[in-house]
Amino acid sequence: MKKNMGNEDRVIRIVLALIFAGLYFTDTVSGTVGLILTLLGGVFVLTSLVSFCPLYTLFGINTCPTEKSGKA
Repeated sequence: MKKNMGNEDRVIRIVLALIFAGLYFTDTVSGTVGLILTLLGGVFVLTSLVSFCPLYTLFGINTCPTEKSGKA
């Protein structure tokens, strides 16, 4: 798996996951919508930890900065 997520993208996903969890556990959002948001937050955390999003590969998106090589 090649990384396709940059640091900004990872931070945004983790912040969204925390917001979703907070909304669910404070009963601001409950029921099916709450469970869906919680599962989506879990996916956001997982993809952030591995720096890889399968949907990005389907759409050809890559937010990971390219590494400059000093080798000739």
